[in-house]
Amino acid sequence: MKNDLLQRTFNFGIAVIKFLRNLPDYPEYKMLRFQLLKSCASVGANYEESQAGSSKKDFRNKIRISLREARESNYWLRIIDALSDVKSEELDRLLQESSELKNILGAILRNSKDDENET
Repeated sequence: MKNDLLQRTFNFGIAVIKFLRNLPDYPEYKMLRFQLLKSCASVGANYEESQAGSSKKDFRNKIRISLREARESNYWLRIIDALSDVKSEELDRLLQESSELKNILGAILRNSKDDENET
């Protein structure tokens, strides 16, 4: 069975990396590039690792990390959007995708309660 979310999180990381190449060359964007690059790549990497979790608790932990990274990615994208230097359909699409990934990962986390009723 194909896992579309694996591909979707991978595609999100690639799309953000390509987007980062087009940011202005102002000093503050150096920090934004670094932070967003780390968080966007971590969304997919942790979701990928969740698929081989050794237990339900391990699975939930990786999903929780992936969700945190999706939230962080959304935050950095919103900062870039608020700076008004970069307005594009691609930025709008990335903001939408990061929001959708947050919702999906949050739903997975809520629906995968372990035997210890961990929250």
